[in-house]
Amino acid sequence: MELSRRIKLYVFGVVIGGVAAWAIYGKKLTNTAWMPEARVKLRLSSTLVKATPSAQQQLDALSLDLLSVRLALDSSQVDFKASTRTDDSLFYVVHTTLDGRSYTYGCAALRDYVVDSTATLTRIAVR
Repeated sequence: MELSRRIKLYVFGVVIGGVAAWAIYGKKLTNTAWMPEARVKLRLSSTLVKATPSAQQQLDALSLDLLSVRLALDSSQVDFKASTRTDDSLFYVVHTTLDGRSYTYGCAALRDYVVDSTATLTRIAVR
């Protein structure tokens, strides 16, 4: 078999495989959040929907809202050294910049998505 025929068959197989993968996985196929920090950011951006009463007071004092904190996650950095893990919960410390000011905030989430899939803002402060 000639080399050009082998290359054509290879390309044909890659195209068929790509189309099949896209048909099966759809949007999930283009999600490239494979590294730990990207996975945490992806989880928080989709599940950070509530704040504790004290965190809400801190947000109000800083003239911020939870939506702006969620939108700033793309440019944030997760501090894994300051973050903690327990048997049932995850506590993340995130550094971000909003409106030209640097903030540090904490989020809590359960490890088990079935019990509760939402994350909670626990605190926010100016760095």
